[in-house]
Order: sequence, then structure tokens, then C-alpha cells
Amino acid sequence: MITTAFSTALSALSATSIAIDVVGNNLANLSTPGFKPSTMIFSDMVSQSLGAGLGGTQVGFGTGVPLTFRQFTQGSIQQTSGGLDAAIQGSGFFVVKDTSGNTEFTRAGNFLLDKLGTLLTSAGEKVQGWTTIDAATGQVNTNGAVGNIVVPLGSLKPPVATSAFSVNLNLNSASAADATSDFTTPITVYDSLGTSHVLTLDFQKTAANTWQYQVFVPGEDITGGTAGTPFAVAGATGTLTFGNQDGLLTDPAFGTPIQFQVPGLTDGAKDLDLKWDPYTSDQVGRITQFGQKSAPAASSQNGSPPAQLDHVGLTDGGKVIAQYTDGTEVVVGSLAVASILNPDSLVANGNNNFRVSAQSAVPSIGTPGTGGRGTILGSAIESSTADIAREFTNLIVYQRAYQANSKVITTSDTLAQDTINLIR
Repeated sequence: MITTAFSTALSALSATSIAIDVVGNNLANLSTPGFKPSTMIFSDMVSQSLGAGLGGTQVGFGTGVPLTFRQFTQGSIQQTSGGLDAAIQGSGFFVVKDTSGNTEFTRAGNFLLDKLGTLLTSAGEKVQGWTTIDAATGQVNTNGAVGNIVVPLGSLKPPVATSAFSVNLNLNSASAADATSDFTTPITVYDSLGTSHVLTLDFQKTAANTWQYQVFVPGEDITGGTAGTPFAVAGATGTLTFGNQDGLLTDPAFGTPIQFQVPGLTDGAKDLDLKWDPYTSDQVGRITQFGQKSAPAASSQNGSPPAQLDHVGLTDGGKVIAQYTDGTEVVVGSLAVASILNPDSLVANGNNNFRVSAQSAVPSIGTPGTGGRGTILGSAIESSTADIAREFTNLIVYQRAYQANSKVITTSDTLAQDTINLIR
């Protein structure tokens, strides 16, 4: 029985040592993004029965090697200044590939870009998602297999030639129908090479509720034009008519935009083919004639010059956004999220990563916010769920258990010495 006491106490010392190691690991990762602490599951070993009656007197053989159980609870979400940081709100994991091409899973979303534009974890694993853009919709196609997310660093966004523009303005109804009513407003458009051209829209009242308009372009922009002299664009002239009681545009009518071309550009670009729509989609005229000073309110056009990639960021929903120097933003990728029905079966692989085990359900990879997967928040990090108060409490309990079982060993040793002395 003395031997049994030794082995029983030794099993407890071994088990509590492992438990203290687990607590130490949890405490060491209090600040690790996305860290999930482990808890211990103890179990006793088979008992021996003493005496004639089965089960009359049972003496156990101690405790077995404890099992660790990973607690995948939601951590608090902390906003960060990192443009490539991301956090999962809800269940699921980011999908990554290590240097050997093995698939791993993580809750840590502190990502970065390498020199080739590949999105990586802080430990260098490649983040998985989709980067194929659907030509019809301009959105990321998430129907295919996931792959590395690569952003074209240093890329130059090609220019977009202006094809349509609009101007919101008011023409003074109190103006005289002569040259004193003349009013101009500029709008910048871009040709197929990305060169900007400032169109000047000129208005002059010719009769009650009637204004003549003409579009000009700088003479130096047109082959055959004179530098410093506005060049009147052929076909870009006409009449605007307003209601005599409400000052609203009546002619041209809704659905008949003003269309014209600007040919012979000196930079060799294609002729500008422009559409000027004086109405909103709600059939409200953008140009009015009220008793206020003639003045523009707003203008817009759909062209853009060439632009250099400025920076890349992650937005809510897991979208990878490339922002260019002209202020435009383009979606260039989307992060994937994996759903695993029994995440506690995952095996920690270091670097905040996990891999599936033989007991793990098959991971289901898809877009965030679908199929029970959590949503992704941009510029945020999920904090560690290790609780310092709970871990210190566990540490004290395991320390007391270790001390108590140490006492069992010293007591057993004393009894053994007394037994030996009896023989002598």
C-alpha cells in the first residue's frame, strides 16, 4: 500500500505539473491577438478493490495524464490604426497556408504585405481568399477555389476617358436678354490618355425664359486652335427653355441629353465623345432659372487620370481595398473564412495557428457572414481570451495540489522507513 501511495502521489505531481505548464502558457499569451486559452480535464485511474466483497474497499491508483481543452470563446474586439488588421466577430477562422503549402487556421488578423504584394500573417503564412474580378459586375468572384491574395503593388491604374458629365447651376431670371447676362462655369474632363481638359460652359439669355449655351475648350488643346483663345466646340450649342412660372427646365426634355464630340486633340488621344444630361434620374432639371445670382452648385464627370497605388486596406466584410492617388478605391480581393463544427478538436501549431486533427470536422470555407460564419471587421484585432484573474486562481489551486501531494510522498517515505525499522 505504501508503494501505491507513492505512485498515486507521483501521478498527481505529474498531472499538476502539466496543469501549471498550461496556466503558464495561458498567462504568457495574455496579449497575443486571437489567442484561445486551454483548460484542464482531469480523470482518475482505475481503482483496486480490497477485501472479499467487490467494491467494498476501493483504492485508486491516482490521476491520469490530464487532457487540455481549447476554449474558443469570442474575444473582445479592439479598434486599431492598422489598415490591414481584421477581426472575426462570431465563429470561424481565417484560412492561411504555411511555407510547405499546408492549410492552417487562425483567429489572429494582424496581417501585412510582403514586397510582392502578398497578404501574409505576422508569421509569414499566406492569407487565403479570392482575387478574381468578375468582368460583368466588377466585384470579386467568390465562387472559385481560394488562393493567395496578391495585390499589384506599384501598379498604375489606367485613365478613364470622360463620357458623361453634369452640372447643377442656376441662371438669374432677372438678367437682361443681352450680353450682360453672360455667365460661364468650367468643368474638367479627361481624354483616353488621361490628359485633363477644362470645358467652359457659356450661357447667355436671349429672350424671356430662354438661354443660349455654347461649350468651349482651350484653343491649345485642339489641333488648329489658337493658344489662349477659347475654341467653340461644333455641335455643342443650343437653347435652354424654362417654365415661365416655376423656372424649371422644360427644353430639352427629359431623356434627350446633349451629345457632342471634341475632335482633334493635340495630345493624340481619341476624340472626346461626351454626353451632357441636364436632368437627374428623377426627371428633375439640374439647371434652374430663379431670381438668384447665376452660380454653379455642383458638377460631376465619370473620367479619371492615371493614378498610382497609394495604399491597401481591409474593410468590414473582409474586402481588400486598393486606394489610388486620385482618391478612387477598387476592391481587389476578399478574405475567406472557414467554419469548423468542433473547433475544440483543432491542434495548436504555433504562431497563433491551428491545424485539423483526426477528430475534426471537415472545414467549410466560404465568404464572411454566410453559412454560420462570423463577420469580419476591418482595422480591428480580437484580443486574447485568457483571463488573468482566472489563471492566477487556477495557479494557486494547482500549487496547493502539488504541495499536498508532495506531503503524501514524504509521509509515505516516513512510513516506509518505519516499516523497515520494524524488520530490523
